[in-house]
Amino acid sequence: MGYQDRCEVAALLGKTLTEVTKNERNDELRFTCDDGSRYVMLHNQDCCEGVDIDDICGDLADLIGSPVTLAEESSSTERQEWQEPREYEDSFTWTFYRIGTAKGAVTIRWFGQSNGYYSESVDFEEVK
Repeated sequence: MGYQDRCEVAALLGKTLTEVTKNERNDELRFTCDDGSRYVMLHNQDCCEGVDIDDICGDLADLIGSPVTLAEESSSTERQEWQEPREYEDSFTWTFYRIGTAKGAVTIRWFGQSNGYYSESVDFEEVK
């Protein structure tokens, strides 16, 4: 299954989700909309890095059946006091996605780590 060019999570604004699924490896979320459009949030893996979903705060079910009114991304490279050491200590990035509807909001926290030479970013792409 191919993807189009990367787009922003703001592409979800105004759309009504019918399904949100997370895979078992914790490295991909899929969004299906009532207009037939589909999106995927993932990291295109390379060498010497790891990027996965660290936490989901809120209930993904709150995103279903009501138009999306909040869809934003932010990131941080600051170490948190509660953060445990990970495999690669040279570089890391926290990426936060906040998606909300009238029913509630969800914060999806991704953690990316690398030796400093590889991407730690998360991609949001429309499925062709």
